[in-house]
Order: sequence, then structure tokens, then C-alpha cells
Amino acid sequence: MNDPGWTLRALRGATTATANTSEAIGEAVAELIEELVQRNGLEGERVLSVTFSVTTDLDACFPAAIARRRADWGAVALLDCQQMAVPGDLERCIRLLAHAWLPAEQEVAHAYLRDATRLRPDLVKES
Repeated sequence: MNDPGWTLRALRGATTATANTSEAIGEAVAELIEELVQRNGLEGERVLSVTFSVTTDLDACFPAAIARRRADWGAVALLDCQQMAVPGDLERCIRLLAHAWLPAEQEVAHAYLRDATRLRPDLVKES
């Protein structure tokens, strides 16, 4: 994009699934994406890529498959990977890193939800 009013930004987020089921993972991923979209005013054509990582205790479905259901994300590059297994890590955690074009003056609003709020308490938005 060559518009000087826009800049490529990295957005971070994380959440937890209540169980290792397709339904629980799908619900958590959909909620996380929707929160990131709302907080940042994202439109599908402005989102370039999203990388999801999950802890080793989540293997019931791919988070990218959930994201792919968004009608406006057909051109978004999506990738799943497994998070490093570190002793004491948050269980059933789904993290994401998204790259999107945002207005140059706009602040980035990351999204840490559910039990993942303890990962980055400095970035948790008060309700």
C-alpha cells in the first residue's frame, strides 16, 4: 500500500479455550478475532496475515480454519503453529500475531482475553 496515511502494524492477542474441543477452540478464536476487529476498526482488506500459535494441549482443530470463516478474510494469509512447551505456561492458550494496515495516527489495541489477561496485564482493556 502506497498511501502515506496508512502504516503496516502488528497486532497481538491471546485467549484461552475452556476445553480441547473444536467447539471450545472455535468459540475462543472467534471471540478473540472479533475483539481485535472491534478494537482496531479492522476491515478484511486491511488485514494481511495472522499467525496463530496454540499450546500443546490444544489439538482438536486449527484456529486458522475458524478465522477462514470470516466473510471478509478470504485474502488473509493464515498460519497455525504450536507454541513452545515451557513448564508453567498457561494451559489451553491461543495466541495470535496479525499484520494489518491501520491509519498512521491510530494507536494499536491488542486483545488479551479470558485467562490470557495474566500474560500481559499491562495491555488488558478494562470493561
